[in-house]
Amino acid sequence: MSDIFENLKEAILDGDDDLVVEYVQQVIDQKIDPVAAIQNGLIKGIEELGARWKAGEAFLPDVMMGADALKTGLNMLDPIVAESGATGGEAKGKIVIGQVAGDIHDIGKNIVGALMTAAGYKVYDIGIDQPAESFLAKAEEVGADIIAAGALLTTTMAAQKAIVDYLKSQEMRKKYKVMIGGGPTSQAFADEIGADAWAETADEAVALCDKLVAK
Repeated sequence: MSDIFENLKEAILDGDDDLVVEYVQQVIDQKIDPVAAIQNGLIKGIEELGARWKAGEAFLPDVMMGADALKTGLNMLDPIVAESGATGGEAKGKIVIGQVAGDIHDIGKNIVGALMTAAGYKVYDIGIDQPAESFLAKAEEVGADIIAAGALLTTTMAAQKAIVDYLKSQEMRKKYKVMIGGGPTSQAFADEIGADAWAETADEAVALCDKLVAK
């Protein structure tokens, strides 16, 4: 089984869409745990690719190709994860997730959303470049417990604060827990803008959701 995870990782590193499809199909056909395939295959690949990019051993086009291949794999596995996550009765909670206004980076958001779904949450992904109004509108529509907002650029971090401020202006702040994340963000920034939680990694985000919903 570790071979298939290694193959998935290598396919992401190579940015090879076709191979990702082939290996993910094997995961599906052999009924291998889709969450394990995401964590030990797809995510390991994108993490290593990110590390190579930071070290100057990979270039931005390599990262973009890897990200596209990752999205292909997640799109195939998400429905199966949702099925397995939904077994055992009611969802743990409802989460609206998206990238804030001005931010079009969705790799981290997609991974976090997949793992939240796997953990038993009903996740509503509103996509990229979303204003505060869209987060609240979706949260109201589905009866969400948590609003999760990602920002990968220092220039879009202010849009995370805008969500908290907008909720206050609509007298909805107490109704929803707000979680933020993304490369330039930090616990200090979360505290500064009045968010309820900050997660550095996808695993941490899931653990924090458990705490927030329990409150």
